Amino acid sequence: MTETTARIQAPPSSSGTTRQLVRYTLIGGSGVTLDLVVFLLLHNWAGMDEQLANAISTTLAITNNFALNARFTFERRDRPVVRFLRFYAVGLTGIALTDLLFLAFTDGLGINADLIKLGSMPLVLALQFVLNKRWSFA
Repeated sequence: MTETTARIQAPPSSSGTTRQLVRYTLIGGSGVTLDLVVFLLLHNWAGMDEQLANAISTTLAITNNFALNARFTFERRDRPVVRFLRFYAVGLTGIALTDLLFLAFTDGLGINADLIKLGSMPLVLALQFVLNKRWSFA
């Protein structure tokens, strides 16, 4: 049995999943930092609309996180284009969720967009870990 076959056939261990979640979260931290800094610069400094700034900042973070997660978290380097497209599609769920929160809380209730962006990140991280583990890197 080859290493690839063994990896496919072996059931995921809880310690392996925990290790992946820790790595995913650490890598996610670099993406969150990149996302938030770029968002704040584009929205607050350059005066860009929050939804456009969110799309740009999140796209940069998604690209960063894909490269790092493919290498260090899920250790999958096969089919990089397919995996990136799936990872990006999962990333779009985060953009959509955050945009919905902007509509509800910033546009609807007048809450500061920076707070909504920051508050959305843990929810988006949890959702995307599950989707990426089960689909992008399955």
